[in-house]
Amino acid sequence: MALTELACKNARCPAGRPRLRLADSAGLYLEVTPAGGRYWRWKYRHAGKEKRLALGTYPEVGLAAARRKCEDARRTLADGVDPGAARADAKAAERLRLGTDFEAVGRAWFEHWKGPRSPRHADYVLRRLEADVFPAIGRKPISEVTAPVLLAMAKKIEQRGAVDIAKRALQTANQILRFAVAHGHLQRNPAADVKPSDALKPRKKTNYARLDAKDVPGLLRKIDAYKGTPITRLAMTLMALTFVRTSELIGARWREFDLDAAEWRIPADRMKMRAPHIVPLSRQALEVLATLREFRPTSSDLLFHGERDHEKPMSNNTILAALDRMGYKGRMTGHGFRGIASTLLHELGHRHDVIELQLAHQQRNAVSAAYNHATYLKERRVLMQVWADHLDELRLGAKVVVLAQG
Repeated sequence: MALTELACKNARCPAGRPRLRLADSAGLYLEVTPAGGRYWRWKYRHAGKEKRLALGTYPEVGLAAARRKCEDARRTLADGVDPGAARADAKAAERLRLGTDFEAVGRAWFEHWKGPRSPRHADYVLRRLEADVFPAIGRKPISEVTAPVLLAMAKKIEQRGAVDIAKRALQTANQILRFAVAHGHLQRNPAADVKPSDALKPRKKTNYARLDAKDVPGLLRKIDAYKGTPITRLAMTLMALTFVRTSELIGARWREFDLDAAEWRIPADRMKMRAPHIVPLSRQALEVLATLREFRPTSSDLLFHGERDHEKPMSNNTILAALDRMGYKGRMTGHGFRGIASTLLHELGHRHDVIELQLAHQQRNAVSAAYNHATYLKERRVLMQVWADHLDELRLGAKVVVLAQG
């Protein structure tokens, strides 16, 4: 049944649900959030992939206007053009026409640059620009972006401890400014004579902040009682159970999981060591995944999708921000779960080599990687279940007894 203006006006997201979607026709629907936001979306397919196009918010864009926007997008798609890509190209062209501030040129550069790159890498670069670079210097005319301005932007990122991100921000800004020179917006690239080492501190090997063992029970209880989004709470719980790296967690996709075999197989291109990795799934981890299924948008393969865009993973700062809100600012990070697991598993008497394999610390060459990612898999299955049971004991402050079924 098609939507009516009255239905749009009265739409409310039921308590306990992450969103409500009200279908109209031809893929058009209204998405209602718990906070009361109402967003027009159009679901379509291009080049064999399901995509979504934002068409505005209700009531600023009424039902009739949303249908007109949807019809315009359908005509674009019928011509063989991806409406989402066409919109991005148009926005970049318009920004360049209206002015040459750094963000306008940066977005035009990104549309030019992203072509041969993987969607995952391109998305990461854009998110870093939008999080760190554009807010600092995006509104400056490109001609006013000098070397001191670039270094001040990078220093601000460095101050929060993100030295690598600060260096990458400078490198990306350099590419944007070269693009500006090539297109006649600048005579000379002001970043040409600037190296990250000129202003940024050398990267030091650091130990990530993590709690002492005595504080872990309190942390686990606070995670259970976390008042933020259920997705964030479940992400912290799964991270504690699997002690994978933050990037490995937030990039997790349902296709990587074999629930019947109780295994999470992370492909090599998502691992720091560039080798495939198997995470045996404990009974508790499988329960978390079953709960996560209830929050899965039909279109997304991501376990931990962004709140606004379900085709992008949650920010890598989401877990850190949640820990900060729970009172652990400067004392605990997402990476800290790995250190806690290593310490406690050694104290529980597990073998060092088995623990290190499960932490995916070993360097592996291209020949051996395909073979030894499954090394000690039987022992690692036992380790992961013992670890999950131990977390339950710490959380409850008592010995956990698993009753036999049947």
